[in-house]
Amino acid sequence: MNGNILVIGATGKTGSRIVQQLKQKGLNPRIGSRNAFPKFDWHNKNTWIDTLKGIEKMYITYYPDLAVPGAKEIIESLIHLAKELGVKKTVLLSGKGETEAEACEKIVINSGLNYTIIRASWFNQNWSESFFLESILSGEVALPMSDVPIPFVDAEDIAEVASTILLNDKYNSKIIELTGPELITFKDIIKIISKVSNRKLNFYDISLEQYVEGMKQQNVPNDMVWLIEYLFSTVLTNPENQKITHGVDMVLGRPAKTFLAYAEACAKKDIWSNTEIQKQTL
Repeated sequence: MNGNILVIGATGKTGSRIVQQLKQKGLNPRIGSRNAFPKFDWHNKNTWIDTLKGIEKMYITYYPDLAVPGAKEIIESLIHLAKELGVKKTVLLSGKGETEAEACEKIVINSGLNYTIIRASWFNQNWSESFFLESILSGEVALPMSDVPIPFVDAEDIAEVASTILLNDKYNSKIIELTGPELITFKDIIKIISKVSNRKLNFYDISLEQYVEGMKQQNVPNDMVWLIEYLFSTVLTNPENQKITHGVDMVLGRPAKTFLAYAEACAKKDIWSNTEIQKQTL
C-alpha cells in the first residue's frame, strides 16, 4: 500500500496530520497540494490527472468548505475522474449540519466507489491555527453568539479517525459524525485559554452583523466573509450541531480529546503568548 494513498489538502489542519500519521505507520502517501509534485490545484483540472494516477484510496478536504458555491461541481468532476483512473475508495471530510455540504456527500455516496463520510464539528485548532488566533494574540476577542454550546472536536482526533478509516474497509459505506466530548461556549473557551496561557483576554459579545462588518473593514475576501457568516448563522445555530456524538470513541476505542487538554498542550508550546509566533501571524 506504500504510495497509493492520496491526501488532498495535505497541508491543512487535518490533511497534514493524516500524512504524519500514515508515515508513522510506514506508508508514504501522495501529497495533494499546490506546492507538491505533482502539483494539485482545485481550480486547475489539468493538475488532477498526474496526482490521481496510480492512487487506490484518497482523503478529500475541500478548501475553504464544501458549502461554498461551486464546490459541488468541483467535487463531482474530481470523483468522476478518480473513478475513471481506478481509485477504489474515498474518505470525504464534511461539516456537521451543513446542507450544502451534504450535496457533495451525495456525489461521493452515489459514485460507485467505496466511501466513508466524516462529518466533523468545529475544530479546536481554529483557535490556534486559523481565524480566531489573531484576536487571541491581540487580547481582544469579539464574537457573536457567545452562549451557543458547541461540541468542538480536535483535528488530531479527526486525523486519527481518517487514517484508521483509510486503512480499514470496516467503515466503508458509513457516515461518521465526530465531535468533542463536551458542549462548550465561546465564553468558556476564552476563560480556558486565558487561564492556561496566563494572559488577560477581553471578550466582547457582539452581533453577527457587527462581526460581518468588521471582517469587511479588514478586507477579508468576500468568499470567506460569506462562509463565516453562513457558519455562524446557519451551522452554529442548527440544533443537530449542538449534540455530542461518539464517532471518535467508536473508531478509536477511546474518548475524544477535551478542549482543556488541547488548550494545555497549546499553552506548553506558547502558541498564545510567544512573541515570535505573534509576529509571524499578525
